Amino acid sequence: MSELVKKYNKAIPRYTSYPTVPHWTESAPDPKKWLFHVNEAYYQQEEKGISLYIHLPFCESLCTYCGCNKRITKNHSLENPYITALSAEWELYVEAIGEKPVIKNLHLGGGTPTFFAPKTLETLLTGILEKAEIAKDHAFSFEGHPNNTKYEHLKTLAKLGFNRVSYGIQDFNPVVQKAIHRMQPIENVENVVKWSRELGYDSINFDLIYGLPFQTAETLADTIEKVKDFKPERIALYSYAHVPWKSKSQRGYDESHLPNPELKLNMYWQAKSQLNAMGYVNIGMDHFAMPDDELSLAKEDGYLNRNFMGYTTDKNELMIGLGCSSISSTGLAFAQNEKVVEKYQDSIMEGVLPLITGHYLTDHEVEIASLMKKISCLGKASFLSSVLLTHLFENVTEELKSMEEDGLLVLGNYSLTVTEKGMLFVRNICSLFDPNIQNKASDKPQFSQSI
Repeated sequence: MSELVKKYNKAIPRYTSYPTVPHWTESAPDPKKWLFHVNEAYYQQEEKGISLYIHLPFCESLCTYCGCNKRITKNHSLENPYITALSAEWELYVEAIGEKPVIKNLHLGGGTPTFFAPKTLETLLTGILEKAEIAKDHAFSFEGHPNNTKYEHLKTLAKLGFNRVSYGIQDFNPVVQKAIHRMQPIENVENVVKWSRELGYDSINFDLIYGLPFQTAETLADTIEKVKDFKPERIALYSYAHVPWKSKSQRGYDESHLPNPELKLNMYWQAKSQLNAMGYVNIGMDHFAMPDDELSLAKEDGYLNRNFMGYTTDKNELMIGLGCSSISSTGLAFAQNEKVVEKYQDSIMEGVLPLITGHYLTDHEVEIASLMKKISCLGKASFLSSVLLTHLFENVTEELKSMEEDGLLVLGNYSLTVTEKGMLFVRNICSLFDPNIQNKASDKPQFSQSI
């Protein structure tokens, strides 16, 4: 195992998009051009629909491991100006589309969505949903913090059609919780899970992280055992991404406080073994689900997808992101909003989308993006469908043979199949076909380590 760590523990992207954000070429896409592009994408779909992501950035306290865009504050008077801007941004998109968009998927992320009062969330979402059609088979979800998610939050969101919830658990060990500044009594988790079940939520997800400061194989195993009692339908087991050059909050601890890469890899295998014994099925590189869950069925039927929110059954190419730092995508282009709350709000209230970066994909990039999804979602890919893919395969034949010798994949006639062991190294496999990684070197750190 130590040889695999030495060989494959590299700073490479997570490939929630291709190209990845550091390799986007539009410094600030023209808002009118972007809205026109969204209109085209909406009407070119076989079945009209969108996925809607709403970023709610405020948190009352700082979780030091977190690399998300957030604003730490206890000033709840910030809620109303922000949701006013969100509503105005949504109106810009609805106007550009020219009819009530069909919402198939909606996700509230953060930050901490439950920082906002239930009534405030109701005001925001009622306004958004009034300007949309809701698909019959919709999936509405939100991220909940066990410490501040109240029964009224869950009740209000259930009334509005929310049927999925994801709770950030991370780790149950108090030493680890103290290090990451997220003291979270298990009683709080018990409460929110009980309320979610009572109110009829179809699916509960637990987010866990391995590789956290002061975390050990024993403490992680204990956390997994505690998870067993709650029976969540899904579990995301994320690798802690140590990026102190990007996330200042991570500078409070250094690498000596973290499990070394070899131990971290062993912790993953141990956790995976525990979860499999509990009946969970592996989904891609870091998700697990019960066999009858939609994620498991999507994997089995070959329509599993991956986007900025991780693995999903969401098949929509068109995703509209509302809020500061949110990313929108159409399948052929990306655009990201201003990250600073006040700048975001000012631009929106002037009637202008606050886009700060983006990218329009070339035909070659569209092919590579599709290839990345096949590898990371289905664990297999063929390279005979185009000259580009065949060329990419031939360029890295030796590297692929080496990975096959290491048991990470099985090669066929211009094809590959990722092994169970290889799914943890999917980022490494994908990076072989990423010209931005293969052709360029940068002294500036951009990505977290793959292990």
